[in-house]
Amino acid sequence: METFVDKLQLAMQMKKSVLCVGLDPQLKFMPPHLIAEMRAVYGDTEEAIGELYYAFNRAIIDAVEPSAGVVKPQAAFYTRSAHTWHALEKTQAYAKYKGLLRIKDAKCKDGGDTAQAYAEAHIGEVPFFDGDRAVAPIRGDAVTIDGYIGENCVGYFAQEVRLHGTCAFVVDKTSFEPNSAIEQLVTDNGLTVWERLAHYVSVWGEGTEGKNGYRNVGVVMGATFPEDAPKMRKILPKALMLVPGYGAQGGGAEGAVVPFNEDGFGAVVNSSRGIIAAWQKGPFACDPKDFAQAAALAASAARHDLNVALMKANKFPF
Repeated sequence: METFVDKLQLAMQMKKSVLCVGLDPQLKFMPPHLIAEMRAVYGDTEEAIGELYYAFNRAIIDAVEPSAGVVKPQAAFYTRSAHTWHALEKTQAYAKYKGLLRIKDAKCKDGGDTAQAYAEAHIGEVPFFDGDRAVAPIRGDAVTIDGYIGENCVGYFAQEVRLHGTCAFVVDKTSFEPNSAIEQLVTDNGLTVWERLAHYVSVWGEGTEGKNGYRNVGVVMGATFPEDAPKMRKILPKALMLVPGYGAQGGGAEGAVVPFNEDGFGAVVNSSRGIIAAWQKGPFACDPKDFAQAAALAASAARHDLNVALMKANKFPF
């Protein structure tokens, strides 16, 4: 079975890119002409917002596809209505059509039957009529989850990963500054909470290896704290890491590539606002009607920036 990490490595090699583009649509990022078009057709309705988000995402996907093998829709920005949630479903389907892998940033958290329902819907198969099972419309290739409930949550996701070759990233070392005080608490054996959680992830990830030896149960490791990345990698030598915080959140390319192994693999670096809102400010600011071209330029620049950093670190795999 070809797993998520196997597909990711192939996509990275084909695109010569370790970049993931976050699809975080918000009204403040929407170009005025696109807003006007949707209001003209759908009026001042939630349907207009759903169609607006989908049209925007479709243009962004077309623009960044040459520079990235992965997109990461943040579920929070689609939860305001049924229309925006449907935009998420359509966005994932379009990304798949364009050959992109999809990480659903949903940060699922619960236990028991609820965790199982989340896992089946996001990265597995759901029960269907007459005892059949089906792929849910919201299924992605990977999902982010919260690990603090422990085995009674993560275990269900790991089970779906093993069955279907999908992937789950346990939120561990976040990119927010200041960093979570809870993550930094020192436990009874002298390790911080995030380090202890990483050790649990090491156990939960057993048996999820892909053909390349990397595990499909990994962690989130923020680019804004590169000094902690070697500690994380020591605990999880063959786990895949999702690296947020590069770009608009302040993380630089050299810090973002620290989690990568010497083979140039083991992580994927996300940039969201720095690409999808590139038309608004910065070196690619332009007429709003050219928002997709700005995103294309920003994604290409990010890919180059990260590749240069990988070269400097002697981790360039392409």
